[in-house]
Amino acid sequence: MIKCYKMKNKIIWLLDFWGDYYPIILAFFSFLYSVSLWFSGQKLEGIFVGIWVPSILGFSVAIRQRRRDREKRISK
Repeated sequence: MIKCYKMKNKIIWLLDFWGDYYPIILAFFSFLYSVSLWFSGQKLEGIFVGIWVPSILGFSVAIRQRRRDREKRISK
């Protein structure tokens, strides 16, 4: 029973962590992919994928702002 409880807490923690930091993780992987493309000789493709990083972070900020606005409206 105790192992099940610990496993459940770890899963909950992991889901909370992913929910908070998924845009940063995705942007980091996009950055790594962009750098790997650049140094493999595909410079144009590397630049294109590099543009994804600020787009991912910008969309995540917009989504979180909309979510906060909706929560404020609902709580009133």
